[in-house]
Amino acid sequence: MGKCEQCIVRQFSSLKALNKDELLKMANCKTSYTIKKGEPIFEEGETLNGVYCVKSGVCKLSKLSSNGKDQILKLAKPGELLGQRSLISEEMANLSAIALEDMEVCFIPKTEVLGFFTENNQFSMNVMKTICGDLKEADDHMVNMAQKTVKERLAETLLYLHDSFGENVDHTLKIQLSREELASIIGTATESCIRLLSELNKEGYIELTGKKITIKNYSKLKRLCD
Repeated sequence: MGKCEQCIVRQFSSLKALNKDELLKMANCKTSYTIKKGEPIFEEGETLNGVYCVKSGVCKLSKLSSNGKDQILKLAKPGELLGQRSLISEEMANLSAIALEDMEVCFIPKTEVLGFFTENNQFSMNVMKTICGDLKEADDHMVNMAQKTVKERLAETLLYLHDSFGENVDHTLKIQLSREELASIIGTATESCIRLLSELNKEGYIELTGKKITIKNYSKLKRLCD
């Protein structure tokens, strides 16, 4: 069983406020899981009896729209806690979390998390700040959807993938999303997304090699979405 106080990723989430005793308590009650690419950590509408800490790998957080299409709202990376909002609001999961690559996650039961919440002021402040941050992101996303063209939104998403997750040795984007997933993030049809990618490719912003994408001209791409 991994020791929580030696785990680097906890520094990136609300858990950084926990003291040594609390970390020990958490280490004794957490469960670690390996989630395979494509598998859910949890699904929309599920009752969550705790929170999940992403130890390695990346997952997509998505919501099913009325027409049965998946809308990807966020990608979560190592160090992030999933399910904080459901825990506090005592509502079922509002989103599904699906692994985009093989992942390691730790599950921390509700009773422990709520114990930390009532006993550790800094921890509860951190959780609230994270939830407020998510709300701000949702607001910004809504304004973007309304005011930016699909092409601008695609450029912005490619920059986000580059800045948040980095690139491989061959300079292709590390997180390889399918064309459907990219379309789902920018809120368009897959065909439009494919057409826009090839436009960006022709115009020298990016280079496409099969499914892989390389950003060729970062500052030009940035200017496009600013």
